Amino acid sequence: MEVSVLAEKLLLTVFPLFAVVAAGALYGRWKQTDISIANRMNMDVFVPALVFSVLADKSFDLLAYQDLALAAGLIVLGSGLVLLPLISLTGWSLKTFIPPMMFNNTGNMGIPLIVLAFGEEALPAAVIVFIVEMLLHFSVGLYILDHRTRLSAMLKMPVVQATILGFAFSFMNWSLPEALAIPMDMLGQISIPLMLFTLGVRLLSVDLSDWRIGLAGAILCPLSGLLVAWLAGFIWSFDSQQWAILLVFSALPPAVLNYMVAEQYNQEPARVASIVLLGNFASILTLPVVLAWVL
Repeated sequence: MEVSVLAEKLLLTVFPLFAVVAAGALYGRWKQTDISIANRMNMDVFVPALVFSVLADKSFDLLAYQDLALAAGLIVLGSGLVLLPLISLTGWSLKTFIPPMMFNNTGNMGIPLIVLAFGEEALPAAVIVFIVEMLLHFSVGLYILDHRTRLSAMLKMPVVQATILGFAFSFMNWSLPEALAIPMDMLGQISIPLMLFTLGVRLLSVDLSDWRIGLAGAILCPLSGLLVAWLAGFIWSFDSQQWAILLVFSALPPAVLNYMVAEQYNQEPARVASIVLLGNFASILTLPVVLAWVL
């Protein structure tokens, strides 16, 4: 790909993403905003609608994405494992540092970035890696913070229920009547821009009081993910698009949800906030580099 064409592709991929995030940040700076309601609606209605619409679509072939799903799971878990020795060297809390390294921003940033970079046909793959990351976050991630966490609670989440229902429709080759499928698709389309907008608002609420651990996380999160993705390439064979999507997924910054969960469990939320904030700021540089590589 010629340099000028690549530069234009990167601009059209990355700029819209960060423009919507910046719009959210500007709005949050302009008006005091409680985005908890918007986030709740997104996780309870719009994201489940997106997941169901993609999985229940007749063109979705679950078997075509099984290796991608397994590799995504390996990246999530492996990213934490390869950084475990750092805990003993630095004295940082495992519960503070490791979860943000494992659970990346697939929802707010990954899905829109993958769709912008590879087109609408990449949406099923983006949804698959999002589902894997989400399920592991609300099972393994919460168990890391509190060993008393019950995994059965995950089944009560609308997005998990939508995933199960979507897989059932795909497996049984069922389809919704068009009168229901169209509004379901419209609801799902709300989720991606809303994810980006609320990400911008949310980032205003975190600080840089623990910038050293934040800087370390900003560097190590994409590096550990890319390392495990490289190892996954020796285990599974992917077509060019799935391989590119896997690399982008592995280089995503820490999810904002890590901060929200740390706050809920009182697990050094200020430190986790610094990891999340600096990691997402650093992605302005790291993601274009990864995209230039895969494109």
